[in-house]
Amino acid sequence: ERSRIVSPATQQAVETRHSEIMEAVFGQGEYFDIEDDVADVNGNPIDIEKLKAQLAEDFKIDKVRKSFDSVGLMAEIYGTGIGEIIVKQEKEYIPATQPIPGIAGQAAIGVQERDRVSVKLKPVNPKNFLIDPNATSVEDAMGVAIEKFVSIHKVVEGMEKGIYKKVDIGPYGPDDDLEPTQELTQYQDDKVKLLTYYGLVPREYLEQLENDGEEVVDLFPEESTADKYSGLVEAIIVIANDGKLLKAEKNPYMMEDRPVVAYQDDTVPNRFWGRGTVEKAYNMQKAIDAQLRSHLDSLALTTAPMIAMDATRLPRGARFEVKPGKAILTNGNPAEILQPFKFGATSPENAATAQNFERMLLQATGTLDSQGVVSSATRDASGATMSMAMAGIIKKYKRTLTNFQEDFMIPLVKKTAFRYMQ
Repeated sequence: ERSRIVSPATQQAVETRHSEIMEAVFGQGEYFDIEDDVADVNGNPIDIEKLKAQLAEDFKIDKVRKSFDSVGLMAEIYGTGIGEIIVKQEKEYIPATQPIPGIAGQAAIGVQERDRVSVKLKPVNPKNFLIDPNATSVEDAMGVAIEKFVSIHKVVEGMEKGIYKKVDIGPYGPDDDLEPTQELTQYQDDKVKLLTYYGLVPREYLEQLENDGEEVVDLFPEESTADKYSGLVEAIIVIANDGKLLKAEKNPYMMEDRPVVAYQDDTVPNRFWGRGTVEKAYNMQKAIDAQLRSHLDSLALTTAPMIAMDATRLPRGARFEVKPGKAILTNGNPAEILQPFKFGATSPENAATAQNFERMLLQATGTLDSQGVVSSATRDASGATMSMAMAGIIKKYKRTLTNFQEDFMIPLVKKTAFRYMQ
C-alpha cells in the first residue's frame, strides 16, 4: 500500500524550541523578580521582598510552573500561549498538636482545617478561545471568552455554593472542535459546555438582572445605533450549554482587570494571534514527507522479485509462485520461457533530498539539533567559535522570550499579586 509516513522533523523543532525557552525561563532557579518602585515612600525594600517570597511559595503550591510549561507548548504549536487566572478558596488540612486543658505535659495530636485562597493558572487551548476579531490584545478587546467542557458535578457544586444561579441543566452533546484530543471516540456523558466571557456588557442588562432576576436573552435591541455601545461595564458572564445563564456579575477584581494573559510565540504586528513553530515548518514538513514517501513507495517495486514468462508454454492450470526449492514446470527450455527482471533500483537521492529539506525546516523554524551545531562549528572548536555558531539561534529565541516576559509573565505576576492582596 502507499506509504503514509510522517517525518518527526516538526515534532523535533517544537520540542527543541519549547525546551530551550523553558530552560531560559526556569534554568536559573528563581524565574521572576519584583522590584521596588522609585517612588516608594518609606524607602524600605523589605515589604517587596516579603511579597516576592510569599508569591514564590504560592506559585510552588499551585504548580504554576507546570502550567507555564503547557502554555509554552501550546504557543509553539498554535502560535499563541493563553492562560486563565482562576481564584479559588480551598480547604487545607495540616497536622497539628494542641495541649489538653487540665492535663499538664500532654497534647492531642490531630488535623487542623483552614481555608486557603489559591490563584491558579489554567492553560487555555487557542482553539477554545474566542476574541473580538479587531483586537490586538486581551485588554484591547471588547471581550474574550473561553469555551470548555466541565463535569456536571462541578457545575452542580457551584450552584450549591451560590457561585452559579440554580437553573435546570443537563449534559451537552459531543463537540469535536472543543475536545482536548483528536481521538476516534470521546466520552459523551455527564459533561456541560461552559462559555466564560470576560469583557464589556451594557450596564442596564446587569442592573435588570440584579433587580428582578429575569434572564435577558437578547443582548442588544433591534435599533442599530451607537447607543448600545455606550455605558458598558466590565463583567463576567458564564453560559452553560449555549443557552442557560449561570452567572452575570460586574467584574469583582479590585483592579477591574481581565483574568486572562496571552502572548505571541512569534510576533505578528497588529494581530492577536501569533505564528507558531508548526506554521513555519508546515511547507518543509510536506516536502520531507513527499520525499520519504516516494522513497518507500519505490521500494515496493524494486525489492520484491518479479518474473516475466511466456504464458502459452506453461502447463495448463499452472499457478506460478516463486518459492525456495520449488520445481517449476515448463513446456520447453526454461531459459527461453522464464525471465526474472527488476524495475530498476531505488534512488538513494530521495533520502538525501529529504535530509536537505530537513535542514531547510530547521532554518525555517530557527531551531538547530546537535548535528547542526557540529556542522557549523567543528567538534574541537573554541568557546568563541561555538558562541558564533549559536548566536543566530539565541537571537531568535530572545524575541519569543521578550514576548513571554512582557505580555505573559509580568502581567501574570501583577494580576496574581493583586488577587492575593484583595
